[in-house]
Amino acid sequence: MQRALGLLTRREHSRKELTRKLTARGVMQEDADAAVQQLAGDGWQSDLRFAEFLVRSRVGSGYGPLRIRAELATHGLDRDAIAAAMDTFDGDWTETACDLVRRRFGPGSLVDAGQRRKAADLLARRGFEGDSIRAALRGGAQD
Repeated sequence: MQRALGLLTRREHSRKELTRKLTARGVMQEDADAAVQQLAGDGWQSDLRFAEFLVRSRVGSGYGPLRIRAELATHGLDRDAIAAAMDTFDGDWTETACDLVRRRFGPGSLVDAGQRRKAADLLARRGFEGDSIRAALRGGAQD
């Protein structure tokens, strides 16, 4: 229990991640499950709180919805928890993509096809959807 609490004081963890870290540190699987269950019951661990934190963090780092959903799934969250966490983002994904293009390439720098291709590749790697990518490329060429 102390090890799990120590991990949670550093940052939020999902149930799956916390259980995995505890078993990697030599805690028996049953004990790890019981500790995580107890911490969740006491309010120390929350998958929803973890997911909301991860969404805020990744959006601030310039990642798009596809990448964030995939990362949440790797942390063992179900579809409903992922959807609830993604709903906490009250911004606009297209505007987020446009901001990333402006930061990386500068305003009005997407005048040639090579720069537009680089920007589109960046946004796709970062997990933005096609509509957001196209809108960001149009906006980047107009700046």
